Amino acid sequence: MSVDRTQVLRSAAATLSVKATATMDEVARAAGIGRATLHRHFAGRDALIRALEELAIAELAAVLDTVGTEQGPADDVVRRLIAAVQPVAPLLAFLVTENQLFEGEEQNEGWAALDARISALFRRGQEEGVFRIDLTPAWLCEALYGLIGSGAWAVADGRVAAKDFSYMITELLLGGARRSVEK
Repeated sequence: MSVDRTQVLRSAAATLSVKATATMDEVARAAGIGRATLHRHFAGRDALIRALEELAIAELAAVLDTVGTEQGPADDVVRRLIAAVQPVAPLLAFLVTENQLFEGEEQNEGWAALDARISALFRRGQEEGVFRIDLTPAWLCEALYGLIGSGAWAVADGRVAAKDFSYMITELLLGGARRSVEK
């Protein structure tokens, strides 16, 4: 039986982003494979984590490239980003969790570069007068990541319909981030 390595990694990301302490047995079970098969593909937990990190960074970079973070008004870009990130939301949730739990004080360079791109988007939105300036770009990034991770978990648990993922995150984030226009 052939094992789809990318699918195993996606399943592992979903499992580890919800339960960072999941055992290799739990990761294998969630992926629908045996522990021995998991170990044939990933020598151990560190190898699995590094492979997940590489996949997540590559996929999120592709989403950012596709969305075109410099093209159009910042709030429209955020809207497109949220819609485009839905298929890789568990990977993004893993990246955020992984960098907080496994990397310690040092952030992975690839993740730092992606975070900087998203932060620049929020900064641009502030400069354009679209986003509130009393919320830092770093905080807006954290809010975005948290909402995407929570949305992914809620969809996976069946508490939220997948079709509502983008709408709910966009409305909550932009509803709080947009600068109000005084009349």
